[in-house]
Order: sequence, then structure tokens, then C-alpha cells
Amino acid sequence: MFEDLKSALESIKARDPAARSLWEIALLYPGVRAVAMHRIAHALWSSGFLFLSRFISELNRWLSGIEIHPGAIIGKKLFIDHGLGVVIGETATIGDNVTLYHGVTLGGIVATNQPGKKRHPTIENGAIIGAGAQILGGIIVGQNARVGANAVVVKDVPSGTTVVGIPAQATGGHETIKTDTFVPYGSPCDDLPDPTSRAICNLLKEVETLQHRIAQLEAEKRPISNKDNLT
Repeated sequence: MFEDLKSALESIKARDPAARSLWEIALLYPGVRAVAMHRIAHALWSSGFLFLSRFISELNRWLSGIEIHPGAIIGKKLFIDHGLGVVIGETATIGDNVTLYHGVTLGGIVATNQPGKKRHPTIENGAIIGAGAQILGGIIVGQNARVGANAVVVKDVPSGTTVVGIPAQATGGHETIKTDTFVPYGSPCDDLPDPTSRAICNLLKEVETLQHRIAQLEAEKRPISNKDNLT
């Protein structure tokens, strides 16, 4: 269990250049708390304690700003970055190593009370869902697919494909994404068709680069400061 937790925290650190340590991620990242509380709620839901599980999920929402129905199935190493406004519906299924940014909705568009009816999306392993994206209905976002920020997805996304826009469209056919490459917010700038979106994306990349460089400089400065204190 401890090794699984450590592995999950390390995977988040690899995807977030602003993260300084595993302790910081474990204690201060709302997405980590939200997923941990969901696992408790989901276990209760699966055992038939429906009211108690819904109470825990509501408490989770109050504490983190992330709403996860206790019936949702979540795999390993989910990273909910920033997190505020994320909504994950009852029949949603999320695979391993998935990244969701703030404002993402995994919602249902079919009103039905039929037990077991798949109303919410399935997000397969390694997918990246950009900020504000709305993925609606019992559709599948394939393995290593990317959904750009603010996209509205209402049909299946093939594995290794980037989609952007309203409604979401593939940016350039089926591309294979390198497994060792992480693309923040779901879309590399070159994929975006709109010049304004590309400009904003490039600014985000510059901010991320600066954050990473600041972290490096702070890490290099600490040993010098400690040596000065000893002398």
C-alpha cells in the first residue's frame, strides 16, 4: 500500500514541474486528498452503504472543490491538477496514469434511471484532459489521447489522438504520442488551429519553463546557504 502511494506521488511529481517534494504533494495537493477520499467512498458504495458514501463524497466536495460520485471507477496514479470545478459522474471510468485539469466535467447527457446504464465517459490509460474540457455521454477517450482545454467531446476519441474545439475535432489525424513525453493541458501548441490559442499556449509553456528554472535555482542555492550557516 505504501509503495503504491509513493509510486502515485512520484508520478504526479514527474507531471508537475511546480512540485518540490512528495510530502508537499501528499499534504497540499487537493487532487490527492480528493482521490483518497473517493476510494473510501467508493468502497462504501460498492458495499451497499449508499447514503454514507454520498455523505463522504459531499464532504470531499466541500474540502477540495472536486466532485466525484462514489460510483465512479478510478484507476491508479490519477493526477487532478489544481482540481477546482472537476466533476466526475456516477458511471465514469478512469484508467491508470490519467491527468485531469481544473474545470473538467465527465458528465452524462442521457437522462435514465436504468441500473447499470453507462451514462458517463470512459477515460483510458495515459489520457490528458485539458482545463475546462467537457466530455459528455458514455463515450471512450482512448489510450494516450489528449483533449485540449475547453473542448466539448461528444463522440469517441481514438487512442493517440489530440482533439480540440467545440465540438471537439482531431487536429491532424491519428498521431502516436511518446510515452515519455508529458503534454500539459492536453495540447502541444503546434496542434492548435487558432493563432490566439497558440499564443496563450506558448505563454503557458514559458511560465512553466520559468517555474522549473526557479525551482532549480532554489535547489542550487540551499546547499550554499547551509554552508554559510555552518561557518
